[in-house]
Amino acid sequence: MLTLIKGGRVVDPGNLDGIMDILIDDDRIIEVVPSGKSGKSGSGLLKRRTLDRILDASGMIVAPGLIDMHVHLREPGQEYKETIETGTLAAACGGFTAVCAMPNTMPVNDNRQITEYILKRSREAGNAKVYPVAAISKDLEGTSLCEYGDLKEAGAIALSDDGNPVSNSRMMRRAMEYARGFGLPIISHCEVKELSAGGVMNEGAVATRMGLAGIPNAAE
Repeated sequence: MLTLIKGGRVVDPGNLDGIMDILIDDDRIIEVVPSGKSGKSGSGLLKRRTLDRILDASGMIVAPGLIDMHVHLREPGQEYKETIETGTLAAACGGFTAVCAMPNTMPVNDNRQITEYILKRSREAGNAKVYPVAAISKDLEGTSLCEYGDLKEAGAIALSDDGNPVSNSRMMRRAMEYARGFGLPIISHCEVKELSAGGVMNEGAVATRMGLAGIPNAAE
C-alpha cells in the first residue's frame, strides 16, 4: 500500500522541522520532501505507481513516536485507577509509542517478579512499549537497596523511588555506586520533605497574599 501524508509539520530529531510530505510504502518511510514535491525526486515511486491513500496533515505535527519518561500504570495492585492495557492505549492514542513505568505499584516493583509481570502484561496489551523503572530501595522506603543485577536481568532500564526522595546521603551514594556496575541510571526525586511539608505552592509574595503555605526553592 502506497500512502502519502501531505502538508504536515514534520519535526524530527535529525534537525528536521518544516512543512513536508511523507511517502510510505507499506510500513516503510521511503521519502520525506518539502510539501508538493513528492515523487519529483528521491525514489520516483509515484511515477510508477498510484497512491492508495492520501492523508492531509495540514495544521498537524508529524513526528516519530514520542517517549514519556514518567508514567504511573498502577498495575499490579491499583487497577481501579488504571491498567497497563488502558494506560498504554491512551499513550499510543496520544502519539507516545513508549513509556517508562514508575515502580509505585502494589506491591512495589522492587523485585524481578514484578518487573517480569509488567513486561508480560505490556506485551499482551500490544500498545505502547513499556520500559519498567524499578525501585532504588525496597518498598520505596530509602532504607534497604534492591537487587539491581536481578532487576536489570529481568528487564528494568533504570531505578527510581518515584515521588520519595532517598534522604540518606550515604544510602544514595551506595545506590549510585551499585547501579553504575549494572549500567542502570538513577532517576532521583530531589526534595527535602522537612522543607516542603504542608506546602501547596511556590513560596513567595503570592503565597503570602493568599494565605497559603509555600514550598521554598531550597526544598529541591
